Amino acid sequence: MPLTAAQRSNFFSLTAWAYPLWRARSLTLLAGEPFGLAREARLFLGLCRPAAGERWLDVGTSTGFYAGVLARAGCRVVAADLSPVMLHAAARREPRPQIEWVQANLESTDWRPARFDGVVVGATLNETADPWRLLRSGERLLRPGGQLWLMFVPRTGGPLQGLLSRLGGLTFPDLSAVEAALPGCTLVHARRAGQVQFALFVRGSGSASAGRL
Repeated sequence: MPLTAAQRSNFFSLTAWAYPLWRARSLTLLAGEPFGLAREARLFLGLCRPAAGERWLDVGTSTGFYAGVLARAGCRVVAADLSPVMLHAAARREPRPQIEWVQANLESTDWRPARFDGVVVGATLNETADPWRLLRSGERLLRPGGQLWLMFVPRTGGPLQGLLSRLGGLTFPDLSAVEAALPGCTLVHARRAGQVQFALFVRGSGSASAGRL
């Protein structure tokens, strides 16, 4: 499957070195308010409440932020990324035995279904060549009742997003389109902070009502 320019850039050592600096500041810039990694971790832990012993998949782990948060909560984590240099940098930053670092493209995986208690997809949803295929893959890998956590930049229609789409191959999905791409999941929480969208889905939870902030 062809990669976007944004995905290909992650194969450079310079990108892996600089990415943690960007990641630590990016949500503050995009949200227009202080939104550091500690706040992001608290939001994720408070809503998902990952439990010790659960098995989670971190899709597009980059330098391992969510993998580290989950491992410190006592979860077993498969942290997947296309880029070996990103995985190497992540393993140095989060040297925890609960994390298995795997080079894989989750847009085209034949992993057996329903193998994870939770799946987390950070900004990878914006970078991937086929976000809908990635979402379907994440849904398929969730056990019934499992959680899917998304963090992405939704479509605003502004000129900058158009430029990034043309030059970097980035996509900016609407939350409604994301919800439609996950027919087996229910949206149970959505929160928007400036240009950042957080969303929590649960697989096979048809009776849940969504909370949108």
